[in-house]
Amino acid sequence: MGPLRENGELLFFPIKNEEEAIIFVNGKRLVLNDGLAHLTLLEYLRGLGLTGTKLGCGEGGCGACTVMLSCYNTVKQRTVHRAINACLAPLYSVEGMHVITVEGIGNQHQGLHPVQETLCNSHGSQCGFCTPGFVMSMYALLRSSKEPPSHEQIEESLAGNLCRCTGYRPILDAFRIFAKTDNTLYSYNASTNTSGDAKVICPSTGKPCDCGERVGNDSKDIGTSHPVYKPLSFSEVDGSFYGNRELIFPPELLSRKPHPLYLTGPRGMSWFRPLNLQDVLDLKSRFPDAKLVIGNTEVGIETRFKSIHYQVLIAATHVPELNILRVKEDGLEIGASVTLTELVDTLKQCIAQRDAHETSACSSFVEQLRWFAGIQIRNFASVGGNICTASPISDLNPLWMAARAQFNIIDCKGSVRTVFAREFFKGYRKVDLRHDEILLSVFLPFTRQGEYVKEFKQAHRRDDDIALVNAGMRVFLEQKDDAWSIVDASLVYGGVAPVSLSAVKTEVFLKGKPWTLQTLQGALQVLQHDIIIAENAPGGMVEFRQSLTRSFFFKFFLCISYNIQQKTQVLLGLPNSYKSAVDPYKRPSSKGVQSYECPLNGTAVGLPVVHLSAKLQVTGEAEYADDIPMPSNGLHAALVLSKKPHARIHSLDDSAAKAVPGFQGFFTAKDVPGGNDIGPTVNDEELFASELVTCVGQVIGIVVADTYENAKIASKMIQVEYEELPAVLCIRDALRAGSFHPNSERFLQEGDVDKCFSSGICYKIIDGEVQIGGQEHFYLEPNSTLIWTADGGNEVHMISSTQAPQKHQKYVSHVLGLPMNKVVCKTKRLGGGFGGKETRSAFIAAAAAVPCYLLRRPIRITLDRDIDMMITGQRHAFLGKYKVGFSQEGKILALDLEIYNNGGNSLDLSFSVLERAIFHSDNVYEIQNVRIKGNVCFTNLPSHTAFRGFGGPQGMLITENWIEHIARVLGKRPEEIREFNFQKEGYVLHYGQKLEQCRLQQVFNELKESCDFDTSRKEVDKFNSLNRWKKRGVAMVPTKFGISFTTKFMNQAGALVQVYTDGTVLLTHGGVEMGQGLHTKVAQIAASALGIPVNSIFISETSTDKVPNASPTAASASSDMYGAAVLDACEQIKSRMAPVAAKNRHTSFSELAQACHMERIDLSAHGFHATPDIGFDWRCGKGKPFNYFTFGAAFAEVEVDTLTGDFHLREVDIVMDLGNSLNPAIDIGQVEGAFIQGLGWCVLEEVKWGDPAHQYVRPGHLFTQGPGTYKLPTVNDIPLKFKVSLLKGAPNQRAIHSSKAVGEPPLFLASAAFFAIKDAILAARKETGHEGWFVLDSPATPERIRMACADEFTQPFADSEFRPKLSV
Repeated sequence: MGPLRENGELLFFPIKNEEEAIIFVNGKRLVLNDGLAHLTLLEYLRGLGLTGTKLGCGEGGCGACTVMLSCYNTVKQRTVHRAINACLAPLYSVEGMHVITVEGIGNQHQGLHPVQETLCNSHGSQCGFCTPGFVMSMYALLRSSKEPPSHEQIEESLAGNLCRCTGYRPILDAFRIFAKTDNTLYSYNASTNTSGDAKVICPSTGKPCDCGERVGNDSKDIGTSHPVYKPLSFSEVDGSFYGNRELIFPPELLSRKPHPLYLTGPRGMSWFRPLNLQDVLDLKSRFPDAKLVIGNTEVGIETRFKSIHYQVLIAATHVPELNILRVKEDGLEIGASVTLTELVDTLKQCIAQRDAHETSACSSFVEQLRWFAGIQIRNFASVGGNICTASPISDLNPLWMAARAQFNIIDCKGSVRTVFAREFFKGYRKVDLRHDEILLSVFLPFTRQGEYVKEFKQAHRRDDDIALVNAGMRVFLEQKDDAWSIVDASLVYGGVAPVSLSAVKTEVFLKGKPWTLQTLQGALQVLQHDIIIAENAPGGMVEFRQSLTRSFFFKFFLCISYNIQQKTQVLLGLPNSYKSAVDPYKRPSSKGVQSYECPLNGTAVGLPVVHLSAKLQVTGEAEYADDIPMPSNGLHAALVLSKKPHARIHSLDDSAAKAVPGFQGFFTAKDVPGGNDIGPTVNDEELFASELVTCVGQVIGIVVADTYENAKIASKMIQVEYEELPAVLCIRDALRAGSFHPNSERFLQEGDVDKCFSSGICYKIIDGEVQIGGQEHFYLEPNSTLIWTADGGNEVHMISSTQAPQKHQKYVSHVLGLPMNKVVCKTKRLGGGFGGKETRSAFIAAAAAVPCYLLRRPIRITLDRDIDMMITGQRHAFLGKYKVGFSQEGKILALDLEIYNNGGNSLDLSFSVLERAIFHSDNVYEIQNVRIKGNVCFTNLPSHTAFRGFGGPQGMLITENWIEHIARVLGKRPEEIREFNFQKEGYVLHYGQKLEQCRLQQVFNELKESCDFDTSRKEVDKFNSLNRWKKRGVAMVPTKFGISFTTKFMNQAGALVQVYTDGTVLLTHGGVEMGQGLHTKVAQIAASALGIPVNSIFISETSTDKVPNASPTAASASSDMYGAAVLDACEQIKSRMAPVAAKNRHTSFSELAQACHMERIDLSAHGFHATPDIGFDWRCGKGKPFNYFTFGAAFAEVEVDTLTGDFHLREVDIVMDLGNSLNPAIDIGQVEGAFIQGLGWCVLEEVKWGDPAHQYVRPGHLFTQGPGTYKLPTVNDIPLKFKVSLLKGAPNQRAIHSSKAVGEPPLFLASAAFFAIKDAILAARKETGHEGWFVLDSPATPERIRMACADEFTQPFADSEFRPKLSV
């Protein structure tokens, strides 16, 4: 480490210097040692034990790693606070700055910060893995704001954070408390009436409310009230702070001047931080291949996921000449190192201060950047980095080109040349920069009178997503009398070629033409042949992308025309119905309503108790598997995976891996001490592939080393020689090849389908196919296990992220050849599971067990997000083929159905998933004649597995598709057909179970009244009649979900309850807490049973040595089963205590417990529950597979942009029958979270495999391997109005305390959004004469929505029945 120059000469080697490289973390000064240039800030923080900052994806796409970075801006003379992604920030890039993590703002010992407290009390944390990231995003917003932020600013600040559990609504509600501008409502000493009936003034509404009241004494364990807060002060140096413990910006950093850095890393890596432009140029001259980094948002991805190693990195963050932001008379000069956030701030100032005609380009950049990544990326990424990356889908480069921007380039000799942006991009990732040149600055000219610039972008998801197609367009018009002519035009598209591409022929055509509809039509014709996307182009979706090029230009024409019309009153012949096509999307703040009752049962059951771990989660103190400290002699593991979908292994060579520093071993099938055959139902898998690989990502072996980085490097150096074999990659391939898993066919029949079809009683008989894509679990916490031996290797212990500790125990026992009583698996909590950690996590732990056992050293394995997504399986894709007969009134008479799921390369749980899909293929409808055949397809993809709903949603979605098909044939509303065929009390289902306590009609009626469906329908029809290019749609969809494992023996549960003499209770049961609130509900049940408060109950972990042989936490039945087991144990203890209690009057439970102990009463009990009266016999096709059913219904209203396929949810209304809720707040959270996860499945999240539908992807490889390519719903995808109601007065006699299961049933209700979209598309198709039934595959992504709208812009590329490709 040292200076870069001495006596004017450039130095290239470390020189000892008194100046230390330092960083402050949570107020503590730390010295950064040399040799750490390879580390990210996240790795460093976690190495310090600050594990509240999580690794969720490693690419800045999930926000789990969000921290606040503070630095002193010498130009602005104040401290700047920004949220950043720690997973992308190089450690040395934050030298001389202050990093605040979630641990630094509050904890349980010293007290929670208001941001943490309000999130906790608002039920805004479920699994908790994403929670610290949300806390820090909100905290950074408050610290960086002079005034309390607006609702819109809050939602925007959270757009870079993903949550898979909550559905976002409670998070937004929690943080809205900080959005009011009346500061008097935020002070600690806000005026309040202290009388007994006092109400606190709510800062969100400004009216009296009870949101801050302390809960009554009888339930004080719920948690105390949270005060309301205001920014107590604002300092230009320090920023605003919210309490007397707020961390200030370290005074040392205020006075400390930055100094140049030269630091190193492994493998000859050098890190330079020069302080002036000349040093940058000198370094670039000395190291022509050096990579300049600012935010590292691109380089970080390359090094982590593409294994690119840069020897020399030059951090240009501190160079004044590269940080210029200068407003000139004719435009804006922007230094290459300026961050995107700084650019937006300056552009907004220009817009506010200058004439509107000058800032058309500024406005376009502001709007485009609004949808550019998350705020954490924009805070760190630079203008120059984005330009020089030269991505073909860059959101900004088409705008630079269209807006006449100029790039100033400087060489190592100081010579500057200027290049127009249009001439800068030379090819894929190639720009007009020589090795001795860098980008110095950008000049963005202000627009002229009559000049307009407009941005366009269409992505899978509106927020934080890369573009599918984007564009920058400019036109310079000149008015002559009442006409306008085109002086100049520029149309530049991204996402259509290897480089941002100008539509040159169209530009030439436009110049000199009048701005008329005739010119528009001519330009569209030229454009069609000007921008051509090759059929096999990377990214696929060719027809959609081609249509967008025309749609964008049409929107551009409309936008400019209406602008002209508004300013000059010159009419261009445009109908009013076109105007909404160009109305800017401005999302109002979303609103949520929750309606439920709290029938109190005992001391706790029925109360909306906050999640037991909420305080730990909001402070980052909650421990997950990867947070457990590594033992001193521990090793890290990385898997060696197949790169072929089907091949024979010829040889393995680990010689290169052995040369990697820290390498400790490579283990394969020959090293397994016990059995190499594994599987949850049948042993049809190998732990390590021995001879054949049957999918990409199959485990061939495992490497262990001293660090994870070294293990990963070594694993990639294992050489595998293959002999490739033919592969089956989709359901249709499997059907053609007859490729099915052995004995996986199922058949159910009721009535006589053939007789019904042939009898003539059917008014119509229709048939069709339904394709349903898969879905990635995307639990925020990747799979992780820490495993070690004890007692000389006689025992094996592990801490795992799993829904099924018993399966981990069983797998490890089997592969090591140990009895199960010597293997213990513990799980404290999961950062989400959703079925993905039920079976597919076990082989990962078993793989790590082999080197652990053989080396007698602890092993940690935590999967990277891309690996996790590739190898652990997903929700099954389905293909359904139906034939349905019905009456003229719409009565369903017969159903003949074939369903196939894509099981992947092993059976796993696919057979059971298929069975549940068959059971749910009636949804809620009476069908007298039914025949269903199903089969599990064997394909050369990783084995697919359980996912929330477990096949039920797929079966019901197929049903709702043919229900709608009937409606369209009959010219009726689908809701009419649905309600006309509802099942009723006593109806016998197609598998022989009698329907009891059927509240379907009651739920549906309440929903119709709540959403006022008839009025909504009329308003939507009116809107559609007045708007040509925006359409709205509505739908109401019901559901019936069976509760139980369909495999009978799994419906059992155990629990251990131990009462201590101080009156506290330690409770252990076989279920796993993964955010669903299981531990909280079970604690409430125990508290009510024993007559004590919830805070007297403690649940530490789930462990196989406490409760043996536990079933996986799945099937939504855990609260039912484990609650009943706990109640059984509590009743046993109570019965033993009763004689002692009868003898004396005890003033407290602790006194009673002490008295019982003195009487030698056993205060420990094992409880057990087996679900009664269930079972199904597939031989006769009859039985009672379910204990009971959960009913629900949902209404959705959507608005679709028919020109792009973009949509948003205007309103969702849900009614659920959940009996007497054990905890209504948790249940509401489960409903909302399931709905938003279901929304992803139905309309957003598309899995893409290298299959016949996606030939641009390598065969068998997963294309969607992270948040960059796989899109979850964000905070801005939730409904604008989100109402959830729990049916009141509806006890369920077949479950604990008359409650009902909630985890899975609501997910399918998101199909209401899917069918509302389809309703909107139908209105669009009617405009072009395409009426009646049409096919829309799931998920209904923008591509599918846009192409289904079938208009003159899609017609040149696809017909009206076109179905975009889908991995099935």
